Amino acid sequence: MLIRQIEKFLCETGMAWTKFGRLAAHDPRFVEDLRNGRVPRPETQTRIERFISSYAETAHAA
Repeated sequence: MLIRQIEKFLCETGMAWTKFGRLAAHDPRFVEDLRNGRVPRPETQTRIERFISSYAETAHAA
């Protein structure tokens, strides 16, 4: 599930859930909405997964 990937990412990076929402989905309430049962569109899920992957790649490159 996407929310599990996000929660793991948040724990690993220490990023605030509102910041993640702003950066990844342009919606600071995105993570809260997922926690409350929101189901993202497939395009949104793909965009979020790409954000997590690219963030990890950038962090390892630095």
